[in-house]
Amino acid sequence: MSIGVDESLASAAAPRRATASFMLAHPARWIALGFGSGLSPVAPGTVGTLWAWLAFLVINPWLNDWQWAGLLLGGTVLGWWACTMTARALATPDPGAIVWDEVLAFWLVLWLVMPTGFLGQVIAFALFRYFDAAKPGPVGWADRLYKGERGKPVTWAQGWGILFDDFVAAGCTLLVIALWRFLFF
Repeated sequence: MSIGVDESLASAAAPRRATASFMLAHPARWIALGFGSGLSPVAPGTVGTLWAWLAFLVINPWLNDWQWAGLLLGGTVLGWWACTMTARALATPDPGAIVWDEVLAFWLVLWLVMPTGFLGQVIAFALFRYFDAAKPGPVGWADRLYKGERGKPVTWAQGWGILFDDFVAAGCTLLVIALWRFLFF
């Protein structure tokens, strides 16, 4: 089954569950589901963020700041497409299995706080997960801004919204870390 234009405008469909076979059926799903990390039956957002952390540590030595900026920008554009197409195929505005938003946002956090030791990375992880999951203040606003209704076709705006609230959570995480560094260092 491919994700095409006809499916994107399909009328209300019953929400689907993301599975390995669902993911393997289209490249957009590989990306949106965090290369399988979003298939975790427990806390897929946390698992996706842990995958992002590990992937960052593996690829960071090979990339300079310009390459990271390009990866994040390209990953955002590609992710917008992948998240929109996958949410449409799942017939859900913001499926929990889509974790590319966590991956990009946490890569942004790590890119901007590095170099830092393991404790600094753990703090960044904990803060990001708090802001992403609890959605306080501006993160909740960003989440509601593009929220779609369950059972309605997923739009490009909702696909962007999947990414946007996580970028706001990353911004809140970075703000807290910056304030902490300013006040205590």
